[in-house]
Amino acid sequence: MKISRRAVSIGGLGLLASSSLSPARALDGPIADAVSGSEEFWLAVEAYIFGYPLVTMEMTRRVLTNVPKVEANKGPMGQIIKLRQYPNASFRDVTAPNADTLYTTSFVDVEKEPWVLSIPDMGDRYFLFPMLDGWTNVFQVPGSRTTGGKAQTYAITGPGWQGTLPEGVIQYKSPTSIVWILGRIYCTGTPEDYAAVHAIQDACKLVPLSSYGKEWTPPPGKVDPSIDMKTAVREQVNRMDAITYFTLLCELMKANPPSVADKPVVERMARIGIVPGQDFDKSKFQADFLDRIPALAFHRIMLHFKFSDGDVQDINGWGYTTKTGLYGTDYLQRALVTAIGLGANRPQDAVYPTSLKQGDGVFSRTYDGSEKYVLTFGKDQTPPVRGFWSLTMYDDKYFFVANPLNRYSISARQDLKQNADGSTDIYIQNDSPGRDKEANWLPAPKGKFILMMRLYWPDENNPSILDGSWIIPPVKRLG
Repeated sequence: MKISRRAVSIGGLGLLASSSLSPARALDGPIADAVSGSEEFWLAVEAYIFGYPLVTMEMTRRVLTNVPKVEANKGPMGQIIKLRQYPNASFRDVTAPNADTLYTTSFVDVEKEPWVLSIPDMGDRYFLFPMLDGWTNVFQVPGSRTTGGKAQTYAITGPGWQGTLPEGVIQYKSPTSIVWILGRIYCTGTPEDYAAVHAIQDACKLVPLSSYGKEWTPPPGKVDPSIDMKTAVREQVNRMDAITYFTLLCELMKANPPSVADKPVVERMARIGIVPGQDFDKSKFQADFLDRIPALAFHRIMLHFKFSDGDVQDINGWGYTTKTGLYGTDYLQRALVTAIGLGANRPQDAVYPTSLKQGDGVFSRTYDGSEKYVLTFGKDQTPPVRGFWSLTMYDDKYFFVANPLNRYSISARQDLKQNADGSTDIYIQNDSPGRDKEANWLPAPKGKFILMMRLYWPDENNPSILDGSWIIPPVKRLG
């Protein structure tokens, strides 16, 4: 399975901020003309977009947990998946992998009882353990930014749970029964640091509340042979017919209810048989438009790429958004990020500027390893972060690139050399810039490539990428 976590990058492609779902904005031409008079049709399109995150999260959960034991990037419900090293250039399981943090993740179901997550003392090591509800909102983020590095223990409770927690256990209320814990722990990638992070991962514990403080051995996972483990999750969701899709959505909403703020759309959906807590009533659907809903609704989601009224900043060839992690009633933005960046953090925790081309406008050119480029940070102008920053190299498919240094990203941990005026040059090219400059070299492939910057815990004081007071410098072609 391939999961696109920031695969096509929510930066750099342009997002449509308007949440209007009117037919005129959604499509032009004969398809829109044919159905523009059907109110039920456009309610169905709206319902599809509204439910896309919940359905996608469930299908992701099924695939990632459909194994008897933890192996690679999969593990049964309630068991911690611990990625032990960074991917190399042969890795193809996940697009846009990172070489900065080791994932420590799990899916839990808190419908029947809470689950308790214990995190050991991290000292000054950067980490974050964002918790996503079924609708992909990051409802809590224990980590360096929010809770500090000392040992901490949390009980994740489901909707409506009433009970008493052991002393010292902090309650995190999940709005839904599905919870995805997407922990990330910073690691330099050296053998010594790998060993240190592995020890931290092994000290992370996850148990049901009824077993907290006791010896507990997780049961083997139950494998469902009917689950497709090969087809990408997004493709599995997109090929569902409308009846299957809305039947699953209604079933999921029984344990993963919409929020209070969703009341207007929930009331509208009831007119076409989609009611939280109830089975889907397909008798309220017109058969003549059923087969059109999924394709047109997903097209509507992806139209969010084409326009921007503030969701995307496009500066010096870098594109990024700061509207991730919490979406309110912006259902189009939520669905789009689900489609292309499932698991996105809150911007206060991470921003991912991405550059697909060098330059802007009519003079822009896709990056190519036959050219040489430089990214220059002025004196004291490296990315302002309290966590860390890095610049990652991908080929045009968003995978790592083999190179003589086995270096897939570059950051301050490379002990970058400064120029006499205090500025810092990052050399982006296929061949070595010379031994005296290799500390600052990000190797590129011979062909097309893409650059992605990661800014973890961006500084909120001026200058900051969050308010636009820090400007990303352009990548310039040498020669």
